[in-house]
Amino acid sequence: MPGLNLAQLQAVHVTDHPCLVLAGAGSGKTRVITHKIAHLISQGLAPRQIAAITFTNKAAAEMRERTGGLIGRAAREVLICTFHALGVRLLREDGQALGLKPHFSILDTSDVTSILKDCAGAATDLATARQWQWGISALKNAGMGARQALAQAQDDAERQLAVLMLRYEERLAAYQSVDFDDLIGLPMRLLREHPEVREKWQRQLGHVLIDEYQDTNATQYELLKLLVGDSGRFTAVGDDDQSIYGWRGATLDNLKQLPRDFPRLKVVKLEQNYRSTSAILRAANHVITPNPKLFPKTLFSELGEGEPVRVQSCDHEEHEAERAVARIQSLRAASNPPPAWKDFAILYRANHQARPLEKALRRAAIPYKVSGGTSFFDRAEIRDLCAWFRLWANPDDDPAFLRAITTPRRGIGHTTLARLGEFASQRKSSLFESLFSPTLAAALPRKAIDGLTEFGRCINEQEYRARHTLGAEAARGFLTDWLTEIGYERYLHDAEDSDKVAAARWSNVLEFCDWMAQRAGGQIADAADTTASTQTRSLLDVARNIALLSTISEREQEQDVITLSTLHAAKGLEWTHVMLAGVTEGMLPFRVDDSDAPEQIQTRLEEERRLMYVGITRARRTLVVSWTKKRKKGRELVSCQPSRFIAEMQLDAATSREDPREKLRQLRAEFALKAQLPTT
Repeated sequence: MPGLNLAQLQAVHVTDHPCLVLAGAGSGKTRVITHKIAHLISQGLAPRQIAAITFTNKAAAEMRERTGGLIGRAAREVLICTFHALGVRLLREDGQALGLKPHFSILDTSDVTSILKDCAGAATDLATARQWQWGISALKNAGMGARQALAQAQDDAERQLAVLMLRYEERLAAYQSVDFDDLIGLPMRLLREHPEVREKWQRQLGHVLIDEYQDTNATQYELLKLLVGDSGRFTAVGDDDQSIYGWRGATLDNLKQLPRDFPRLKVVKLEQNYRSTSAILRAANHVITPNPKLFPKTLFSELGEGEPVRVQSCDHEEHEAERAVARIQSLRAASNPPPAWKDFAILYRANHQARPLEKALRRAAIPYKVSGGTSFFDRAEIRDLCAWFRLWANPDDDPAFLRAITTPRRGIGHTTLARLGEFASQRKSSLFESLFSPTLAAALPRKAIDGLTEFGRCINEQEYRARHTLGAEAARGFLTDWLTEIGYERYLHDAEDSDKVAAARWSNVLEFCDWMAQRAGGQIADAADTTASTQTRSLLDVARNIALLSTISEREQEQDVITLSTLHAAKGLEWTHVMLAGVTEGMLPFRVDDSDAPEQIQTRLEEERRLMYVGITRARRTLVVSWTKKRKKGRELVSCQPSRFIAEMQLDAATSREDPREKLRQLRAEFALKAQLPTT
């Protein structure tokens, strides 16, 4: 295996023991995973017996592509997918043991919020419903159901949440729907409660590889143990120094527990970094040192010392943004050819810190993107179409039914839908099923029933056509006819005051339909699917996975723009030149509640330190850490102090600070020369 160092080779060749690979930042963990897949196949394991589990569709797509480069067509048979996509596969195949039909629906965030508001009563506001949603999600990630939560509730608030969760679970069962947390919790319950299903999957999976293991929560770890059984045929790849998702349930206890649950565990450390210079890695190693170590390691690089890490103080956030722009322009002016815009990133702790940076970049006419912006799937027009697709896949999906029947409007009012809802509740049936009840005539007038049954007939016809529509061209033709049939373009123009806005939304619709058609034709590997098969599939098959797809641009060509990103969203990425902005006390580390217990405060501080470590290790060649003496808080300017993490980097004061006046004179001279204007 050319190109692998000794530690990487050792990680690849541990196949007869459970294996934990501690992969430091930039140490080649994806290379290890893909080469281990190839090695397992060379040792006689069938590709279909190997599963590689990631946390994002993008990571799964990259891993599938790189595995294909190593083993060719055999990569199509390897199960490379996210935790959630694996959960879908388990539930589609064996979920009937839990009472789930194969074509259940997957609810998105807004669907869940709407159902919770309905469970609690019409007076519930959106913010409260979201708080309940987070609370229920935390309970599910801890492996708790509603009845267990109710039994363990310690105060009125916890009891109220548990009762609400019970109503919510009842509605999901009635709608034949699951939420994203269920895609982990229900498979865990399925394997735990049904030995025959568990044994089937343990036979089927000869080796499981888990990427970003430090980001797993308690439920994901239990699911892993049930999948691999006592044999422990798995490879967990992670880094305790990059565990930054404690707020969403990820726990380092999973790393601590591995040696206890699997005494034969082999631990391999990857400490050679192939990304950053020694100066950058030294700062990262110093920052992370105060944190307690589960498995001590020290990153090193053979890329040379490189430029010193710089620290710059700024008067306020606007000044910081101006200096960031000046640095970018200076680095580009100093090189021939200049570095591409996409080689630069400005990272920060919280989304609101992007505003002055965006303003300064726009003023300088520098192209940029804000990572983690609105997903294509969050646009209203895309959500409208997805509601129809979900209804084709599962007619019992009541949230999808309500959105589809009212978008575009079909002359069916809220009064009719409310009475239909009451009728369905009394019969304990879905709204769609109730359309065809012979007793519906006693609850609604004839005109209303005619409109409802016509809608039901349309859905049945469209589902039949979608099921028999194979390939890209057929899918494109069907979707064009369907949009004309429901009058969606006219609906957009009627809904918007501006024709320009309506045209932009219609353009999104056409792009989305073309993307769906390409998936039906196998021209785009479906990241929500569990194989990389390029076979044609029915439009209905594509529609069934729609809720798992996080972005429409997974494989779009990278744009040549500067990246603005939160530190959380930057994890797993890298840039040649990085600036960490707003590194002040109260921002990074983020302010803590002094009323919390000392151990809670310490745990949060350790996670914030890991976040700083992640930010530092995103940089390949240059790194600037910037802080402001003042920042806006509401309408006031408040004084700031540099983050304690800056001192912890232990930088050489003589090399880490630039003289702002000298830098400004240099920039003015460069700009004046270019513009052929006299310097002042």
